[in-house]
Amino acid sequence: MGELPAAVADEAERLTRLARAATDEAEREACREERAAVLADHGFTARVREGDTSAVLVCYPKEWLDDGTVRTERIEDTDRAVERRLSGPGDPDDWRRVAAHNDRVVARVAERHGDVHAANARAFADFMSNHYARRIGTATADERREFREEYFVRNAWPSAEQRSTIEQSLSLTLDAAHSFGPESEQ
Repeated sequence: MGELPAAVADEAERLTRLARAATDEAEREACREERAAVLADHGFTARVREGDTSAVLVCYPKEWLDDGTVRTERIEDTDRAVERRLSGPGDPDDWRRVAAHNDRVVARVAERHGDVHAANARAFADFMSNHYARRIGTATADERREFREEYFVRNAWPSAEQRSTIEQSLSLTLDAAHSFGPESEQ
């Protein structure tokens, strides 16, 4: 199986939102079952990751699972997972602009500093886009710590080289973010 088509991810997000909004348990379950069927046709499954300030739909290949648990040794390409923010600050258009800006920062890190730093920048961009719906350059010290200590180790599946360079990668990523300026849409 390959990538999850965007239209399928859109439908999974729609069904998840319907399930979350439903007041009847049978209706919620019907939406979740339909989402599971839509994703299963493409070899994917989903879960909702609830945070303090947001919820995120995570769609990932079923082949990553063993008895309901994601097995990191089965993951060859984390980019196959699809995340969609379900709640939190900002509207979807704002989120898209933030994510596009953060993507440009990652591209700049890749261009200037190579693959390992780019992979760490990508993880940080995903964290800031999906969890805070904010540009990388606005990350507070507490958010950077949360990323390093919680998100990075649990969700980024970093290589040993990525783990050993994370501090430098964050510094390079923040420098790249600041080179665009606070409001730049370059």
